[in-house]
Amino acid sequence: MVLGTTSGAGKSWLATALARWYTRQGLKVAPFKAQNMSNNARVVPGPDGGLGEIGSAQYFQALAARRVPEVRMNPVLLKPERDTHSQVVVMGAVRPDLAAVPWRDRSEALWPFARDALRALRDENDLLVIEGAGSPAEINLHANDFVNMRSAREVGAACLLVTDIDRGGAFAHLFGTQQLLPEGERALLRGFVLNRFRGDAGLLAPGPQQLQQLTGVPTLAVLPMWRGHGLPEEDGVFDDAPTGHAGGLRIAVVAYPRISNLDEFQPLRHLPGVRLQWVRSEAELAALGKADWIVLPGSKHTSADLAWLRAQGLDRPIRAHAARGGRVLGVCGGLQMLGLALDDPHGVDGSAQGLGLLPLVTRFEPQKLLSATPVRFGTLQAGWATLSGVHADGYEIRHGRTEPAPGAESARSALFNPRGEAIGWQHGNVLGLYAHGLFESAAVMRALFGADVRPLEAVFDGLADFIDTHFEPGALMRLAEASASP
Repeated sequence: MVLGTTSGAGKSWLATALARWYTRQGLKVAPFKAQNMSNNARVVPGPDGGLGEIGSAQYFQALAARRVPEVRMNPVLLKPERDTHSQVVVMGAVRPDLAAVPWRDRSEALWPFARDALRALRDENDLLVIEGAGSPAEINLHANDFVNMRSAREVGAACLLVTDIDRGGAFAHLFGTQQLLPEGERALLRGFVLNRFRGDAGLLAPGPQQLQQLTGVPTLAVLPMWRGHGLPEEDGVFDDAPTGHAGGLRIAVVAYPRISNLDEFQPLRHLPGVRLQWVRSEAELAALGKADWIVLPGSKHTSADLAWLRAQGLDRPIRAHAARGGRVLGVCGGLQMLGLALDDPHGVDGSAQGLGLLPLVTRFEPQKLLSATPVRFGTLQAGWATLSGVHADGYEIRHGRTEPAPGAESARSALFNPRGEAIGWQHGNVLGLYAHGLFESAAVMRALFGADVRPLEAVFDGLADFIDTHFEPGALMRLAEASASP
């Protein structure tokens, strides 16, 4: 099990690296995270032949383990909609009845789902790579926290505790976390990992040795800072600094508060000739200069993020950009914002007037639509013409149902699902698409940028090679062989 001293310590990518490393040793491996809080989700097989949602991190960890992702790998997913409210997804399906249950009571109700999934995956595999959440030593939450040590205790997991040394205070974080755990749980800690180290690792001495004297836990790895590993970040916007060279194609992605599925933009981060910038204000957009693209990504709360966009003054420069022929791309919630209106008769998301850049109307329905299917671009024009006829794999997660507005100027159908239904529209240089994940398609990237996506298989192998180099020799197999009584 990979635990962290804080959120963002590096649990997700380390768990992904471990999944591939152990798989390459000939073991049957599966990932697991009892509960994830993220608006980055993927559509995967669910119970009874249906489809469900899991966090993107477990989706990639399953692929790293060369397994088909499924809902048991992340049985509980919380998708934040407001600061104090989240949609609750259990075994891939939305559970409105649990959303209003107080946190502590809800945790106790959710644990049996997570426990049963954990036990089943344990029985079916040689090894589980389990990811924790936040910190396992939040003393105000510990009694009801089933994501960390309760999961570890259930299967006697050998635990790694990873910390981000680039933040400073790493030894204190490791020592404090270990000390705050109950004595029986400390015994499950088998190693510390110092992540994102910059400099000469020899200068850390005698810190790791002193820490082991204090805790009895060895430091098994010092992992150098590695920004270009290629795996999407689990939480938050990648970083606030632009990526790429100043002279490249300038792409501004609007980072509203409830942004979702932002991991799909990972392939653009290090693409030659592309400068990617997250923007949250009119000033940040202006500072980028004359953007070539403005992207409105997915949103977990479209009407609220649209109101935020207007409050930030971003609606005016987006319209001006479109008026002068600049390319605008809306994905899912972003597509909905680009339309004329949002209609919410069932109280799912909220009604609002759209930005009016696509002649479309969206109606929110109570039933969420999930799909993971191949898609096909139709005949596109202007700046998007190179996508014409391209086939790709995509996925949809949405409550909205969008149609051309009656009597309005027609929009060109741009993207089609296997049934021939339009799930994307174009008007001039404004393009709205319901399919997520298209930048992960080599065909799409070649059409748009003349470049290939780095294959995920190469990313996973690179992660495995990295930890193989930097963990103490033999440490990873000793962890796999370690046994503790559940």
